[in-house]
Amino acid sequence: MSNLVEVKVPDIGDFKDVEIIEVYVKPGDTIKKEDSLIALESDKATMEVPSSHNGVVREIKVKVGDKISEGAVVLLVEASDAAASAKAAPAPAPSPAEAPTPASAPKPATAPATAAPVAASAPAPREHGGALPHASPSVRAFARELGVDLSKVKGSAPKGRIIKEDVQGYVKAELAKPKGGSGGAFSFPEMPAVDFTKFGEIETRALSRIKKLSGANLHRNWVGIPHVTQHDEADITDADAFRVKTNEEIAKSGVKLTMLAFLIKASVATLKKYPEFNASLEPGGENLVLKKYFNVGFAADTPNGLVVPVIKDADKKSIIEIAKETSELAAKARDGKLSPSEMQGGCFSISSLGGIGGSFFTPIINAPEVAILGVSKSSMKPVWSGKDFTPRLICPLSLSYDHRVIDGASAARFITHLSGLMADIRKLVL
Repeated sequence: MSNLVEVKVPDIGDFKDVEIIEVYVKPGDTIKKEDSLIALESDKATMEVPSSHNGVVREIKVKVGDKISEGAVVLLVEASDAAASAKAAPAPAPSPAEAPTPASAPKPATAPATAAPVAASAPAPREHGGALPHASPSVRAFARELGVDLSKVKGSAPKGRIIKEDVQGYVKAELAKPKGGSGGAFSFPEMPAVDFTKFGEIETRALSRIKKLSGANLHRNWVGIPHVTQHDEADITDADAFRVKTNEEIAKSGVKLTMLAFLIKASVATLKKYPEFNASLEPGGENLVLKKYFNVGFAADTPNGLVVPVIKDADKKSIIEIAKETSELAAKARDGKLSPSEMQGGCFSISSLGGIGGSFFTPIINAPEVAILGVSKSSMKPVWSGKDFTPRLICPLSLSYDHRVIDGASAARFITHLSGLMADIRKLVL
């Protein structure tokens, strides 16, 4: 006997209000378990929600443009699988903090913040003593992270509710405003509009969603953080020889060691020695938050732009485990299937161009982190040994750091220590 069953959004990570960009099915369609029902798009990833049952679609509960969270009902299906009768039983009502919020209704003020490391239990201040702006705790946390006064932001959601995109739009607008001689943090004249068609044929191409969103963040980080970049070269001859030999020995395991895995492990050891690099500056610049965990992000090149997956608790993982995880996350990034939780919580980032080329560059710090390591293409160079020149494999490194937190001497010590570990990877076990 068939049963009418609710198909809900499964666990999509530490994220709320993900926009529906496509609905793949319609009433009357026959679906199977794991068939894709809808596509969701967060700031930097596209995810598909699979069906939990076999059966026939009877009613679609969502539409393109809706923003939904874990537990939201996607559709009703007349299920034909054996487990349907058990699944069709009414589930206990979720707590207010877990209940899905319809796109047309404001979020409860007690919902926990999930998008920023700010305590959700802290009461939100009333900007300028006026009425409290209508926004969820996670949006308030996001605004505090950017230093945005919510009383100046116009909400676009029903009943004037402020959403994350409104905050991002406000920041973009403020960056674009000419500030004249005000001496503000973003005092730049507006870019003049140019009619390029006067000079020849043109083609206009829309930026991908990832580039639009990351562009605003990169602009904010570059303008708002006093960057300094320290360069160095690491002799990775022995490390690369060990990598090649190990890959031959573990070839049947399906795991391939990369130099990135060695760099992540060496970075963690260096972060432990210099903890101010494993930190974030509190808004207002009064305090430094020193982190006791070691999550390392790495820039992954995808068809739609760069994303930064994060290796969680890298200090507790072996080099082979890190290599396996970076490979899996990079593949998910290329397919646009990274979950939001897989891109959150980073302490330090690595941007590697080693597979492409170049010598040195200035990577932009991924706020609220305070440093980022750039890695360029390795090459054989003659190195003086004291008696003669010998060929050595040299890797260029570029460390960008926030000069409000880190001084030049500390940065030089950090990259020198890191280079030393890469030159003799046996030190990583000490």
